[in-house]
Amino acid sequence: MEGNRWVNIGVQRFDRIREQGAFYIDKTDFIREWWENGSEVTLIARPRRFGKTLNMSMVECFFSNAYAQRGDLFKGLAIWKLEKYRQLQGTFPVIFLSFAKIKASSFEKMEYKITKVIADLYERNSYLLTCGLLSDNEEKYYRSIEPGMGEEVAADAICSMANFMHRYYGRDVIIILDEYDTPMQEAWLGGYWEEAAEFFSSLFNSTFKTNPYLYKGLITGVTRIARESIFTGMNNPDVITVSSDEYATAFGFTEEEVFEALDAAGYSAEKQEVRRWYDGFTFGMHTHIYNPWSIASFIRKHGKYDTYWANTSSNELVNSLIQGGGADIKQAMEKLLQGESIRAEVEEQMVFGQLDGNAHAIWSLLLVTGYLKVEKLERVGEFKRKVYTLALTNMEVRSLFAGMVKGWFGGMAGNSYNNFIRALMLNDVDAMNEFMNKVALQSFSSFDIAKGAAQEDAPERFYHGFVLGLMVELEGRFRITSNRESGFGRYDIMLTPVCREKDCAYIIEFKVHKPLKEKDLGETVANALSQIEEKQYEAGLAAEGFSTKQIKKYGFAFRGKECLIG
Repeated sequence: MEGNRWVNIGVQRFDRIREQGAFYIDKTDFIREWWENGSEVTLIARPRRFGKTLNMSMVECFFSNAYAQRGDLFKGLAIWKLEKYRQLQGTFPVIFLSFAKIKASSFEKMEYKITKVIADLYERNSYLLTCGLLSDNEEKYYRSIEPGMGEEVAADAICSMANFMHRYYGRDVIIILDEYDTPMQEAWLGGYWEEAAEFFSSLFNSTFKTNPYLYKGLITGVTRIARESIFTGMNNPDVITVSSDEYATAFGFTEEEVFEALDAAGYSAEKQEVRRWYDGFTFGMHTHIYNPWSIASFIRKHGKYDTYWANTSSNELVNSLIQGGGADIKQAMEKLLQGESIRAEVEEQMVFGQLDGNAHAIWSLLLVTGYLKVEKLERVGEFKRKVYTLALTNMEVRSLFAGMVKGWFGGMAGNSYNNFIRALMLNDVDAMNEFMNKVALQSFSSFDIAKGAAQEDAPERFYHGFVLGLMVELEGRFRITSNRESGFGRYDIMLTPVCREKDCAYIIEFKVHKPLKEKDLGETVANALSQIEEKQYEAGLAAEGFSTKQIKKYGFAFRGKECLIG
């Protein structure tokens, strides 16, 4: 590799990468490891952009009879050094499908796209119509496979194709399904999860369980969907999650591989900073795994640090869960963004129905999708429950979440949140009131988007979203802490400036109006300011050497979506 000349971004076909002589880190030992595993069906869950599609293309190129006599693609690689595997190259009929592009706002649209993928499979194998293999009824059936076909027909269509290929080639079929769970996540976001789960349960049962023409099946995705949701009845597929040791280095780059690539590209001096930005993934017992997309992009972009992996997806599911999550979720995000860790129980098996408001389910999703890393695992209690200490994976992920928080406020008319921050720094109370009311009016609903979220919880959700926004907007300028006293509405925020010659310190107390005790918002503001004095919140600042003039105190009073600052 000369500099960044041969680093291709986004090429997911193994044959093209090898034919072009492009940058490639040898992962072909995965073929041996998978083939020698006795499982009929294997499901491998890995975060996105970890080389799943490229590895599936590699498996297809190795086994598919469509690539017979293409051993040249593997010359010089690990698998080609094993004589018995050379004899296997290009000897099996292979069905390779991908659901990566199945994104739809309704079940009907999703179903159409799935049937289009299956119809394309039949079109690619149209030679079966002219070889004299099919009976009249089978030929009629073959021609009925088209986009928009009925659910019953679609559910058995892949199995039927395996039947035709088995008869034509005289041996059972390898079936590869890439990114199986993309439509699952879309279904949850689109509100048609139950319909989708029923459809895919029938499809996967026919394709991977009751299919007598299946030799081996290989499924990849980001998450492991609960078996009772879509894998009902399947014969115990071998499920490989981020905690499994199997195939731990087959997806993603090891640190040794990354550092060798940096040396070859002339970026040896960047190793420690690359580690800070992009290291942190752990699969099984293997630590220091890197995301291939980020490393390839870093080299391709002449050593520029950026959120390459984070920017390859809309992150809509993660965004909606955190933004609409309750106070406990946002409090935990405050700690994570400050570089601290949280403790949580996680479950690698995803049950989408549990995502709404369930912190454990959300941390589980963030872990399996690569946004969190495990720092420590403890066994707790009589039943040895697994309790994880979790942190944001690396600098790239932290930058992603900072951008996500900015996005919560960035769409407001007139960019009211930024205007509020400027007014706060100028101690302009009138402007603060004007802009804060716009922020509160537009933000309460956006922080209350989770299904089943209680309306009375909206101020608390807003408060913690507001704190996260302060942390992002004022990062590097202030040290931001939020102390949550007992009881709803008794919150305070402290902004401690990094440069006290330039900025003042701020103490902010949030209070929700209590109509039985307070006649108006003005009295609520007065009570907030009194609490700051009574609890002596400024004592810590005074101990650090801040004078009274350097400490600004504000009370924020809320009544519904109305706010008053004083």
